[in-house]
Amino acid sequence: MSTNSSIQPVSPESELLSNTTCQLEEDLSISFSIIFMTVGILSNSLAIAILMKAYQRFRQKYKSSFLLLASALVITDFFGHLINGTIAVFVYASDKDWIYFDKSNILCSIFGICMVFSGLCPLFLGSLMAIERCIGVTKPIFHSTKITTKHVKMMLSGVCFFAVFVALLPILGHRDYKIQASRTWCFYKTDEIKDWEDRFYLLLFAFLGLLALGISFVCNAITGISLLKVKFRSQQHRQGRSHHFEMVIQLLGIMCVSCICWSPFLVTMASIGMNIQDFIFLGRLLENSRLFLMLVNF
Repeated sequence: MSTNSSIQPVSPESELLSNTTCQLEEDLSISFSIIFMTVGILSNSLAIAILMKAYQRFRQKYKSSFLLLASALVITDFFGHLINGTIAVFVYASDKDWIYFDKSNILCSIFGICMVFSGLCPLFLGSLMAIERCIGVTKPIFHSTKITTKHVKMMLSGVCFFAVFVALLPILGHRDYKIQASRTWCFYKTDEIKDWEDRFYLLLFAFLGLLALGISFVCNAITGISLLKVKFRSQQHRQGRSHHFEMVIQLLGIMCVSCICWSPFLVTMASIGMNIQDFIFLGRLLENSRLFLMLVNF
């Protein structure tokens, strides 16, 4: 049998179709990144305007603290979309050629730091809001006398600084953030992990994120049960309870969105950190994780 008969030449039409398909996928990826970034920025800008107006309107102490934390959450999410989205669009526009535009790995490190911070900080703020409401409902006297706006601002600063510290840990430990398999984002090292320090970063990120979600769930559950008990026992202070119910509903919405957004990703990071490789979906989830998070955040 002739060896030439086994060679299948590629027709110009097939090659053109393949190139067109690749270009279309690349254009769609850039378009999606731009759309998601724009929608995120606009929606968060609207939320910031509404919250600032509400903060000026409601001078009650029990609500101003909540609005201050909510404003911080929205502002953090706003800058997360702005910075991460801008870098992602630049990466796509540069054909994901990291070697060409980021030889020193500076941009990748900035991208990784922003990804970790914009992931953990909103989760921390959500749990802080849940704790604040739980204390406000279950211990109203303590809340009104001991927890001032100054204290809330101090806790807010502490949470943000802690999130920054966690994001900077790899840099402080002389480790670089790594380009992920899709070559569109940077994060902790997630493949061929052999060093305990790389596992530590993944496990720390997953533990802190899941802990924040757990605290939010417990505090919101306690707050909701307490409000229901008060509602059935007394019909006084209906307006105050109405405000509490409104804030708890908002907290439940934030918690549900956070769980949908982050639980799969956090569990995946924990699985990789513990070297659990019996999940078929891990590789695909990591490949599309940045797009997944951008989608569900809206």
